Amino acid sequence: MGHVSISPRRAGVALAALTALLVSGCTGDPERPRPTPSAGASSAAPAPTPTAGDPGARAAALVGTLADEDLVGQVLMPYAYGSSATDVSPGSAAGNRALAGVDTPAQMVAKYRLGGVILVGFSADDPTSANQATTNVDSPKQVRELTTGLRDAAGKLAAGPAPFLIGTDQEYGVVTRITDGVTLLPSPLAAGAARNPALTEAAWRAAGSELAAMGVNLDFAPVADVLATRSAVIGSRSFGADPTNAAAQVTGAVKGLQSAGVAASVKHFPGHGLSATDSHKDVPVIGQSRAVLDRTAFPPFRAGIDAGAMAVMSAHLDVKAIDPGTPATFSHKLLTDVLRGQLGFQGVVITDGMNMPPAKRWSPGEAAVRALTAGNDLILMTPNVGQAYDGLLAALRDGSLPRTRLVEAATRVLTMKFKLADRPAPGMSTLNSAEHRKAAADLAAAAVTQLRGTCGAPVRGPVTVTASAGRDRTRAALTEALTAAGVKVVPSGGTVVHLVGYGDGAKDLRADAAVTVAMDTPYVLADAKSPTLLATYSSGRASMTALADVLAGKSRPGGRSPVPVTGLPATTCGT
Repeated sequence: MGHVSISPRRAGVALAALTALLVSGCTGDPERPRPTPSAGASSAAPAPTPTAGDPGARAAALVGTLADEDLVGQVLMPYAYGSSATDVSPGSAAGNRALAGVDTPAQMVAKYRLGGVILVGFSADDPTSANQATTNVDSPKQVRELTTGLRDAAGKLAAGPAPFLIGTDQEYGVVTRITDGVTLLPSPLAAGAARNPALTEAAWRAAGSELAAMGVNLDFAPVADVLATRSAVIGSRSFGADPTNAAAQVTGAVKGLQSAGVAASVKHFPGHGLSATDSHKDVPVIGQSRAVLDRTAFPPFRAGIDAGAMAVMSAHLDVKAIDPGTPATFSHKLLTDVLRGQLGFQGVVITDGMNMPPAKRWSPGEAAVRALTAGNDLILMTPNVGQAYDGLLAALRDGSLPRTRLVEAATRVLTMKFKLADRPAPGMSTLNSAEHRKAAADLAAAAVTQLRGTCGAPVRGPVTVTASAGRDRTRAALTEALTAAGVKVVPSGGTVVHLVGYGDGAKDLRADAAVTVAMDTPYVLADAKSPTLLATYSSGRASMTALADVLAGKSRPGGRSPVPVTGLPATTCGT
């Protein structure tokens, strides 16, 4: 976009104005009436239009011109109902009215002067579906039109010179919001098995460029949780149980995403993988000592910070060794003292979904104030936008939310936005390109792991592919890939290759299978009787093609299980 230039003197005046603001504790008339729902512009003086320069200085200059309502809006990032910014179904309009008192996502942006919006959705195996109230992602074309409409609405706001944030949870594997028409990477656990950060970085660079092409500039990924327990809610979303390996993969993912102009948000601080409890249902308790946290949970977060991650997501976790009884989302000790003071993070701290049960013990307004006071900068997925907005504004004006804390949070959010500014979005033709598919295929091929059996022995054809319930599409994908690899596949009577996926257990195994393949976490293989055990950690097309090449003897399974499996070695083929 084109901008007029701003002189150093003018920038200095804006920065001086911000300093005066912090000292005086005032941003304009304290008696200014509340804006009406249609008021999209600030009652403060028109904002300057910053251009080149330090993103922090650009943010500070802009913050110095914003009214209270704009400052509050910048720290809110709700979801919305509807696959279009301006044209929604009656059901979506009703959802938006209950959530925010408006009909459309564009109206929500304008009324509350929002800093961003998260795109939501879920798939069949998604362990986070409990807090996904709707879906507004369908096809890449639809997502691009939606993000364009949201940005058009945000461009009319006082904070319009800074790019509007549009985020989503594109983790790959079981948590992948946009699934059609894009390159699907293998899961993080597959990357952990491949143990090749360069492949991880290349794959996530491809992913970032595709998100950017669709208008998404913030990915709530990668997951930096070390899988120290058999947590079903984290599972294959993690890079594994080894903190050093996980740290290297987090570094690769962060660098890849951000090199494509998409901010990475490492999560879920301080480490959801240390508890098997699902925070979408209850408050997980992290009972490990501080020494264990330092040794096990924190290294991947440190790595993400060192790699330049623009954001960190806080988690609804009760960390007994640091702040017992207070979920990390609301813990000043964890977010301000540890994350910022000890780990040195200077970017944006984002809450996990505030519509999750651990955050709903308080009203939306009080929860938002508590989260901001603890050290979060961006409030994600509040269950009621109007109540969160009103609560923050009231707390600001009665002094229970320090103005310096709100200004600091808004400045951090705007600094991140300006770091993302002026990056031309790739064209839509980059989606699912041959280059990107190769990056996904290379990572998937390096991940395939053999945990039992003679190394490199091809399956003797003909082959019959079976799968646990609900895996028909994956079974068909492997059948197609095997045929392409020159293996004859028959409906029955052949050598049985059996696939098990997310959530499957011993009951889903086949005693007569010659080969059993785990397509999610490999724990189920501990109960499998097959003479050959393989793991792909993912069920996408790239992983099924890589598996077919191993079964056909065309490639060697060089992966290493990134989590321990009872009674089995990490590999019988790898290094």
